[in-house]
Amino acid sequence: MELADKLRILTESAKYDVACTSSGTDRVCPSDGIGSACSSGLCHAFAGDGRCISLLKILMSNACCYDCAYCVNRVSNDVPRATLTPDEIADITINFYRRNYIEGLFLSSGVIGNPDNTMQLMIKTVELLRYKYKFYGYVHAKAIPGAKEHLIERMGMLVDRMSSNIELPSSESLRLLAPDKSKKDVLAPMRYISGKLKEKTKGFASSGQSTQMIIGATPESDLQIISLAEGLYSGYGLRRVFYSAYVAVADNSNLPAVGTSPPLLREHRLYQADWLMRYYGFKSYEILDKDRPYFNEYLDPKCNWAVNHPEFFPVDVNRDDYERLLRVPGIGVKSARRILTARRYGRLDADALRRLGVVMKRAKYFIEGGMGISAADRPSAAAAALSAIGRAESAVQLSMFDVLPALGQAAPIEV
Repeated sequence: MELADKLRILTESAKYDVACTSSGTDRVCPSDGIGSACSSGLCHAFAGDGRCISLLKILMSNACCYDCAYCVNRVSNDVPRATLTPDEIADITINFYRRNYIEGLFLSSGVIGNPDNTMQLMIKTVELLRYKYKFYGYVHAKAIPGAKEHLIERMGMLVDRMSSNIELPSSESLRLLAPDKSKKDVLAPMRYISGKLKEKTKGFASSGQSTQMIIGATPESDLQIISLAEGLYSGYGLRRVFYSAYVAVADNSNLPAVGTSPPLLREHRLYQADWLMRYYGFKSYEILDKDRPYFNEYLDPKCNWAVNHPEFFPVDVNRDDYERLLRVPGIGVKSARRILTARRYGRLDADALRRLGVVMKRAKYFIEGGMGISAADRPSAAAAALSAIGRAESAVQLSMFDVLPALGQAAPIEV
């Protein structure tokens, strides 16, 4: 098989992995090397499906010995197979870098024979980049569940970020759809990486670790998913949890039918809730509870919390503390800090709040003098008004796999 054909197959096979983030690490290149890494971000390239990405995102092989029902690369699926050697991947990466196509590499793989063999091949690839080509750019690699700890440690000393995908939100779903994997095997690499990071092992995955969950393939509620994410953040020190809307690729009675639209809005709500937990001080049990275990389709999680807790409002933007300000829909981390600074010099009104970046079409229902329906007095009316805004904003969302039409034509949509 020609190298170009392998590349086409393996970059296509890697598109379901979500990992396009800023690097989170700084590295200065010495005089005899090439490449560098910057914590604020990476340069951009464009994938074949139109997404703006920063990395060459590729599988070493899509020939996998596992039969995970939800995976397009499962052993029972009749798709073209290809495998790249470590030398081929290293050569492609360097040539793409020199042409300014990419700034780094995201490397994953199907399980080639067994986890240890796969990890050894991936390690050899990164060793070629680091030692033969003296490449100092950003590298993100997957830890293969079931691989021995010493191999995970070797990889961690070579790369900037590692990830071990939890994939499904419960051990029951994993047992049903991925019979070759166990919860123990999935969590073991994550636990080991977490331990090495807590030890502050010099040079080990300086940008931390992440994981990915497939959303909509199995029946877990939104509450179960964000509770699991919260546990992963607190228990394993993860940098990011990625949520990937399931794209139906298999005829299986335990999965959504082929042709079913990916749950993109649900994925979006999960990211919003994730943001609330990481930056706004929310707990999963505040965002959702056993009586309301799913997100509101037309209200973002912060608005949904606010209309269900009218006793918390109204908030006085001229007197209340930072934590209370962050609970107001329409006030974010930056605007809350600006409010704290600006109110030292005078009383803030609606116009001043707009200039500080507050989204008043949401905030006005929850602040004193907001000139909107007070959620404290009429939560149902405020919820209805906010739902109308949400309906207008979230009615249409493109799938990242949609092929864009010619200019001037309506684009295919996912609702």
